[in-house]
Amino acid sequence: QVQLVESGGGLVQSGGSLRLSCAASGRTFSSYTMGWFRQAPGKEREFVAAITKSGGPPYYADSVKGRFTISRDNAKNTVDLQILSLKPEDTALYYCAATSQYYSTTYGTYDYWGQGTQVTVSS
Repeated sequence: QVQLVESGGGLVQSGGSLRLSCAASGRTFSSYTMGWFRQAPGKEREFVAAITKSGGPPYYADSVKGRFTISRDNAKNTVDLQILSLKPEDTALYYCAATSQYYSTTYGTYDYWGQGTQVTVSS
C-alpha cells in the first residue's frame, strides 16, 4: 500500500514556473514507477510524465516535453515535477500516481493516486 500526497500547486502567470512535489508513505516506494497526470475541467485525465522505479530515463507527453521535468528521490520517498514556461492550457488538477508496471502512460494501470494539487495559469 502506498499513500500519496501532492503539494506545490498554485496560481501563476503565463511563463512562470512551479515545482510540484509528491510525498509517498510506505516502505515500498522504490518498487513503483511513479507518474504525474493532470485533469482539466471537462476533460479526461491525461498522462504527463513518469519515471521508472530505478530513476530513469523519464518519459513525457509530447505536449510537455522540454518544459516539464520529473525526478524522484527514493531515499526521501518523493517524486517532483518541475514545470517551466507555464501556459494557460497547463491549468489542471495534477495528480501523482504509482504503478507496479515498469513502463506505463495509461491511467488505468496506475494502482495508487493522490488527491491532486491545483495548478492555475493566468494569461
